[in-house]
Amino acid sequence: MDANQLAGASHEETGMIEASCLCGGVEWSVEEPLGTMSHCHCARCRKAHGSAFATYVGARASGFALRAGVAIGRYASSAGGERCFCTRCAAVVPGEPDGKWIFVPAGNFHADPGVRPHSHIFAASKAPWHTIDDGLPCFDAWPPGTGGAVLEDFGVREPPGPHARGSCLCGAVGYQLTGASRRAVNCHCSRCRRARSAAFASILFAPVAYTRGQEKLASYTLPGAPRFSYAFCTVCGSALPRADQGDGLVGVPMGTLDDDPGLRPQAHIFVASKAPWYTIHDALPQFGEFPPPGAF
Repeated sequence: MDANQLAGASHEETGMIEASCLCGGVEWSVEEPLGTMSHCHCARCRKAHGSAFATYVGARASGFALRAGVAIGRYASSAGGERCFCTRCAAVVPGEPDGKWIFVPAGNFHADPGVRPHSHIFAASKAPWHTIDDGLPCFDAWPPGTGGAVLEDFGVREPPGPHARGSCLCGAVGYQLTGASRRAVNCHCSRCRRARSAAFASILFAPVAYTRGQEKLASYTLPGAPRFSYAFCTVCGSALPRADQGDGLVGVPMGTLDDDPGLRPQAHIFVASKAPWYTIHDALPQFGEFPPPGAF
């Protein structure tokens, strides 16, 4: 099996599926039929998306169209590998295709793409706080016969301390939790999905201090939703802990953690807005919107 087979078509209808970043500054569309959808757990995907894993689906390059109203940032995350992001809201966006197929993030689709996850790849690099429990095939790296480079995970970037550490994809920005984590959730709202370009956002609430790279931070606040804000690295686009909202805690994108924080996600929230292509299999409490006080 080669890269084209991994992307191979699996949806029968034809048409265009629209997608965009959170702020709407970058839009794209892909033409059906789409190919294989996979969850990738590699450290680079987790950092770039700030999530438990990234979900990508193959699309034919000939049916892909990219429309950008704001600049697209580009970061070379590996030799020959480039990750693109919206420079205004930092959502992961596709670059231009360089072959027959292009892989696009599924979290940004405006409608049901009609395909469903096929497997987990790079499961050997899985975040320690996330459990794979959906029964899909798991591969430590690429599926057998697919080929492609297997890169080493990141090493330690910060001196050890009493609490968990984190950093962006490029390593320019680092942070450390300065106290105990209070709670953690998986949020399925459409804003989080587009912001993370993923199935959902895993968010840890804890006190945080930046240890390096603050001069490379920018921030995005969604118009009309002042509490929906976060910082991101202007070099690589990784979402990072947002500013303190006055309660001493910040929202930490758990995919950017370098250490196990100890606390696991405690609930799924805004499941009424869940991506139609993602199914929740665990037994955590589920709330259609924001949970009531003291719910978990």
